[in-house]
Amino acid sequence: MYHWNFGAIWVYRYLLLSGLGYTLLYTLIVVALGLLIGLVVGMGRVVGPKPVAGIFRAYVEVFRCTPVLVQLIWFYYALPILTGIEMSPAAAAVVSLSLYGGAFYSEIVRAGILSIEWGQTEAGMAMGMRSAQIMRRVILPQAFRRMVPPLMSQSIMQLKNTSLLSVLAVPDLLYQAQSAAHDSYRPLELYTVAAVCYFIVLFPATIWSKRLENRLAKQRRS
Repeated sequence: MYHWNFGAIWVYRYLLLSGLGYTLLYTLIVVALGLLIGLVVGMGRVVGPKPVAGIFRAYVEVFRCTPVLVQLIWFYYALPILTGIEMSPAAAAVVSLSLYGGAFYSEIVRAGILSIEWGQTEAGMAMGMRSAQIMRRVILPQAFRRMVPPLMSQSIMQLKNTSLLSVLAVPDLLYQAQSAAHDSYRPLELYTVAAVCYFIVLFPATIWSKRLENRLAKQRRS
């Protein structure tokens, strides 16, 4: 029977905290870049010319229909061979996760814009507003409120996806837990602690996202 001994891993506490810090840092970076990409691509598919919209659609389908782990490995190992562009593990992680998240964010943005009734656009045109003004002042403010819950859910998924960065030796929480497990021969304790750390971060974010969704739903009904 296995004997648990969490005291044996106390020596690795700073290593795990460092990994958690890297996890949160990478999450903030890939969420911010993904949101920016998603906004550009989502709006481009709605209001952009057909060639641009077609290119954006191809990008979305490629990244949504391939596993993020495959994308991580491809950017780090295959891209330098094909283009000669060397990427560090950190750069490959940021680029691949940002593009992966951006594909999903763009669909949320596109769906949010298309959910606004055409009458809103007609009302803006009747007031003499240009298309850009209608989008900025009428459509986006209303669409954004509908986008918030799914954007929050996707951002939580992005945090979970950072656990895959360990395959590129990026020193995130899971990578540091693996290193400590190999050194201490206490894998169950260390992976359990890593799981608890993820839960501590994700559970409050999930609860807050659900409350925000309920609040926005009540505002729409009122």
